[in-house]
Amino acid sequence: MKKRKSPADWYHQSIKVDSLQRFWHKTRFAEVSRVIDPVEGEILDVGCNDGTFSEIILKKSKAKKLIGVDIDDRSVAWANKHRLPAGRQARMNFLVGDAHNLKFKSGSFAAVFCLEVLEHVADPLKALQEFKRVMKKGGYGVFLVPSDSLLFRLIWFFWLNFYPRGWVWRETHIQTYRKNYLPQICRRVGFKVELNKKFNLGMLHLLKVRKI
Repeated sequence: MKKRKSPADWYHQSIKVDSLQRFWHKTRFAEVSRVIDPVEGEILDVGCNDGTFSEIILKKSKAKKLIGVDIDDRSVAWANKHRLPAGRQARMNFLVGDAHNLKFKSGSFAAVFCLEVLEHVADPLKALQEFKRVMKKGGYGVFLVPSDSLLFRLIWFFWLNFYPRGWVWRETHIQTYRKNYLPQICRRVGFKVELNKKFNLGMLHLLKVRKI
């Protein structure tokens, strides 16, 4: 995965100070929340950053525990300091990790989430194979990527070059998921695609898959 230049608490900060980002993230998480099924086991959130959305996943899924992994050690440290309840047993734990090589036993998780992260990874197929490996049989995955539609590319160009907070994401999108590439590689890995949806004027592509 490619390291970001963003601050350790990027999403926590963004939702507070930036009305455009607040709208974007609240919209995407409203869509993601609709497809979260309750689970009895543990959940993995790959590319968790500062844990802002990990909290929502945990609450919605009612999981026993959520483990978040991110390549950015600063964000992991921030999440462990600010997201965990003081003096009580934590239901979340944040670790430094790489999507291509997850340090968990096969069949460990009831669900795997990866939200706007796969555009940053060097080998999406290998990452998806790892997600499937650590997922229990019958478990599900929720994956979200930019669609790279014409509208997204226009807005992304403006964001990177003219918006005051956008510069931190320059050169971080190293994959494209045009032409419905994400469901194609999910099926190649062996996932059953249960939901295939685009939203935010077609700029975001949401998939829910199942390990059969």
